[in-house]
Amino acid sequence: MEPVSLDVWFALAYGGFLLLVAHVLDVLARRTAAATTSARSGGFEYHEGHDAWTCSEDQWLWPISFDPENRVTRYRASPTVCNPCPVKDNCTPSHAGREVVRNIDSWPSSEAERFHRGIACAVVVLGVVWPIAVMFQGRTGLELAILGVSSAIIAAGSWPLWSHLRRAPARFPDHLTALGLEDNEDQRAAISASELARRSGYGSIRKTGPRAVPGKDAR
Repeated sequence: MEPVSLDVWFALAYGGFLLLVAHVLDVLARRTAAATTSARSGGFEYHEGHDAWTCSEDQWLWPISFDPENRVTRYRASPTVCNPCPVKDNCTPSHAGREVVRNIDSWPSSEAERFHRGIACAVVVLGVVWPIAVMFQGRTGLELAILGVSSAIIAAGSWPLWSHLRRAPARFPDHLTALGLEDNEDQRAAISASELARRSGYGSIRKTGPRAVPGKDAR
């Protein structure tokens, strides 16, 4: 039996290495996305059982709407709780209450996340194609068998990276109102205006001076 060529072993090693690189890239991208989400939420804690968040002051942010275009659920705290909060200046400038968004689709959900998953898939494709390309270089039966089996193993190992292509999006949350980004901004502006008007009204009452006594001239 003829010995297996070094080119075959190199193709196997290189294909396995690219599969490992693809999974490492995917893990790093997933961690980066998780860190970005945590930074955007301000370190708030999500409670899946209640579908709500709690802030550092132990106040709740409840779901208010669903954005069908960006496929995110928006959560907002009550402005009557947020505005007098002692840490509001470090939390949010909005008078409508602090808002947090959460992707309802599993990772990768955003365009940036799918782009990074696409890079990992492209790397693993090269890892599968390389052994197959070596098969067309006049190999022996044993070498063809080794290359074919290795290509199948690499393809099977890359299957989790392709799972997002067959996964259906999460179901629309029927209990929430569908609001796009512009509609949500309009709603926040209306709430902020209403809250400012309410606070201004209270301020005018507190600043009301003594009433004039009838029949006496002001001096």
